[in-house]
Amino acid sequence: MTTVEERAELLDRATATGQAIPQLTSDGPMSLETAYAVQHAGIALRERRGERLAGVKLGFTSKAKAEQMGVSDVIIGSLTDRMRIEDGGTFAVRHGVHPRIEPEVAFRLGPDAELVAVAPALEIIDSRYRDFRFSLADVVADNTSASAFVLGPWTQLDRVDALAVDLLFDGEIVASGSTTDILGDPLRALPAAQRMAAAYGHRLLGGSVLLAGAATAAVALKAGTQVEARVAGLGSVSVRTKED
Repeated sequence: MTTVEERAELLDRATATGQAIPQLTSDGPMSLETAYAVQHAGIALRERRGERLAGVKLGFTSKAKAEQMGVSDVIIGSLTDRMRIEDGGTFAVRHGVHPRIEPEVAFRLGPDAELVAVAPALEIIDSRYRDFRFSLADVVADNTSASAFVLGPWTQLDRVDALAVDLLFDGEIVASGSTTDILGDPLRALPAAQRMAAAYGHRLLGGSVLLAGAATAAVALKAGTQVEARVAGLGSVSVRTKED
């Protein structure tokens, strides 16, 4: 059985090379506590290379996705500064294993980890496992498939439930949903993140980002696509994909 550090290094190498690896649980079951330990070890590797924590993200905030995975609670992962892409920037798909993109709602945290602003967001997820297949422990160890994120303009925090969300590729809608699909109300992301952070050792830092979860299913990315998320009342955010 490989150690926590060895598992983290396997995932880190897969992220760097874009080469998929077997699921960690293919060698036997892995507890959720061990999976989060692997996740933290992977973030520690990034920090030693100079990356800085930029926030946290939640996964399985959609009831349908949670039921599909057979789970009854959200999961939490970490974001770093080098995962952020500027609004309108580019993402190289060849550097991923099988990247997909989701429209989300992001919050900025204040000095006491309270919600102070909201923005439309895009999250690029990219499981490092073969065939995009994983157990709950696998995806937690893989930092909840976090790859990159894009933030739109920050606006004053207001009601954010029941807002229409569209994901567009080259101006054509490829997925639609509602912010209600994010925990019933994206504002519930903060207490969920606080609870998970306390349980599994994540840090909610003032000025950092909280990605509340996806409003639609993830859509596979290909090079040469202009991707845009539109959230009614919040605005839009975009990224362009390239091959390399």
